[in-house]
Amino acid sequence: MKPLRKFLDKIKPHFEKGGKLEKFYPAFNAFETFLFVPDHTASPDGPHVRDAIDLKRTMILVVLSLVPCLLFGMWNTGYQHHLALGITDASLLNNFFFGAGKVLPIVIVSYATGLTVEFIFAIIRKHTVNEGFLVSGMLIPLVMPVEVPLWMVAVSTIFAVVIGKEVFGGTGMNILNPALTARVFLFFAYPTKMSGNEVWINTDLARGEKLVDGFSGATPLGDAASGLADKIPGFWESFIGTIPGSIGETSKIACLIGAAILLYTGIGSWRIMLSVFIGGLVMAAVFNAFGLNTLMQISPLHHLVLGGFAFGAIFMATDPVTAAQTNTGKYIYGFLIGLFAIMIRVFNPAYPEGMMLAILFMNVMAPLIDHYVVKANIKRRLKRVKT
Repeated sequence: MKPLRKFLDKIKPHFEKGGKLEKFYPAFNAFETFLFVPDHTASPDGPHVRDAIDLKRTMILVVLSLVPCLLFGMWNTGYQHHLALGITDASLLNNFFFGAGKVLPIVIVSYATGLTVEFIFAIIRKHTVNEGFLVSGMLIPLVMPVEVPLWMVAVSTIFAVVIGKEVFGGTGMNILNPALTARVFLFFAYPTKMSGNEVWINTDLARGEKLVDGFSGATPLGDAASGLADKIPGFWESFIGTIPGSIGETSKIACLIGAAILLYTGIGSWRIMLSVFIGGLVMAAVFNAFGLNTLMQISPLHHLVLGGFAFGAIFMATDPVTAAQTNTGKYIYGFLIGLFAIMIRVFNPAYPEGMMLAILFMNVMAPLIDHYVVKANIKRRLKRVKT
């Protein structure tokens, strides 16, 4: 790494004040601080938190927690492809490399377009590049179907960065989760590319491949919404994740590995994760008691391993920027996400995956929840003083 450090030190004066590339300093600073620990020091004025971890390192840990979902998503893409063709003996590597060829371009397009926009805004506003897109750039591909066109990934990513984040002031100021903003944009702008039975599995029909008779690429929630109870996979199959779905959401084992990393490092909020699952269990149990349709007849635990519920609870709902900030507020925020996700799933069969809308709705409500929690704390303390 020493040659790289020397090279950066050599060209750095050109980007600093007075240099011929001064206006591109934010871009240079982004690469330098990504590769090496920043040499920034706190000024003697005012209080500062002294810690060994900065925002870039925090975001890198979140990206690492998403790697299990990414790797399983690559394998499952290949597995579902070969299964659709009637090939049941494809090796682990064949499945993985085929899936990697389909998933990695989506990841590359997401990062390339998103970071380009981030660099442009940083240069125009003359501030450092925000680190938040390190996570958003990975989350966006993981919540997409494998058949989504790459140009749609680019358009939705640009929309998410510009409209979902930069118009509010950048990382730390946005009120909506950027990755979900990208997905909701595509869902309503190009619904045929984000729903139905043909977007979840790559079939490569252009190469003359022939699907097995009776094949359906529907997700388990799609089958449940259509009343096809016999086609809903069992609990353990859904838990392992060998089912159609968005690239990173199907394996609950991968999600739990990511949750363990987030909780061990103290980055993810266990209060939000726990309350989301409790809210989902409570709402699913209420509906299960009535059992008026196929979705209501699914057991509460089974509901939690279907669709993107677990992925959303672990990686989306816990976004520290858009989630509630108070401890009590986190319980309320998470519980309502779980409750609304199952409610939307059951009440709207045309949109059985309600986790996206539930999280975005509660993103908007999070400041209000915190406001009333703080207000209640103030009243309680004032009452204690008066007595």
